[in-house]
Amino acid sequence: MPNANLPELTVVMPCLNEAETLAICVDKALLALRENGIAGEVVVADNGSTDGSQAIAEAHGARVVPVPVRGYGAALDAGILAARGKYVLMADADDSYEFAHIPRFLKELRGGADLVMGNRFRGGIGPGAMPFLHRYLGNPVLSFLGRALFSAPIGDFHCGIRAFSKEAYIRLGLRTTGMEFASEMVVKASLLRLSIVEVPTTLKKDGRSRPPHLKTWRDGWRHLRFLLMYSPRWLFLAPGILLMALGLGLTAWLLPAERPLGHANLGVDTLAYAQAAVLLGFQLVFFGIAAKVFATTEGLLPEDEKFSRWFQYITLETGLAVGVLLLIAGAWLAISSLHTWASMGYGPMPPVQMMRHTLPAMMCLMLGTEVCFASFFLSLLGLKRR
Repeated sequence: MPNANLPELTVVMPCLNEAETLAICVDKALLALRENGIAGEVVVADNGSTDGSQAIAEAHGARVVPVPVRGYGAALDAGILAARGKYVLMADADDSYEFAHIPRFLKELRGGADLVMGNRFRGGIGPGAMPFLHRYLGNPVLSFLGRALFSAPIGDFHCGIRAFSKEAYIRLGLRTTGMEFASEMVVKASLLRLSIVEVPTTLKKDGRSRPPHLKTWRDGWRHLRFLLMYSPRWLFLAPGILLMALGLGLTAWLLPAERPLGHANLGVDTLAYAQAAVLLGFQLVFFGIAAKVFATTEGLLPEDEKFSRWFQYITLETGLAVGVLLLIAGAWLAISSLHTWASMGYGPMPPVQMMRHTLPAMMCLMLGTEVCFASFFLSLLGLKRR
């Protein structure tokens, strides 16, 4: 039975030396709760402030949670876990977000949404509130990638004000402690098929006299790196399959003879690059599968039913069988080449003729060896899953 004395909503603010703006943010949040009849509290997750932010927060009615581990994500995680409310709204303590919009977020949560994102582009961005590169390059590009890679229905991927049920947050099991925390939240919510909605909100120039903690290029790269690493399908698998298909297609086309292409003739040199593409493509596919297994096993990515079904067939024995067949094919091609050389009295062979025998043999031998050892490695990674 729910405790009637517990707040419905907890407003969590990460804090690192925010003495200039913290008081007004706490006051605005508490005022929004009172004016709308919302049973709530304000939690300030302090990341080791040395400017008296802790005393300011307590004096204005907030509960302070000390967070010794540095980082935006670490501060928020500690504050959210300490929240007593059924729902949590997080927002920066720099007086750039509008706490009067709290009812918009809470309405969607009460309606069944798991994660409610603010959208600054729909609500309005004040003069000087967002740097030019963030507004017209960073946010649009990263938001587009988030939608493309994870089917996240989000137009403003990095809005700093958002709300969610605490139950949904526990399910996410977020791991990052830095600025990537914001991206990880949306990515995992999308992968877990949680209910995500957006509401318009505004952004104004923050009230601090010092520069923000956010660093444009460093943190932008960290977000981009995170999105790519959390999508092994597009980082590894798709390029790998494309390279293998291209390499195998070129190999089948060029192996019998040279082929004209415009004013050029494609011969054994192109054949060598084609087979290199096959080998490189296989390595990327292997990295993709290994990354997916590791990330799922460690809880970085949620379970994927389709992948789990495929993984039932990617066994050590299956891999070894395929690898041995490739090794046998390579050995047969090598012996056939040696037999051809013997029939010519071990004398000089035309280089092009020799390469048409040697290159496929080398590719099969190398690919067979890689498949065998990759199978052992994947089997080792999959021990915990099984």
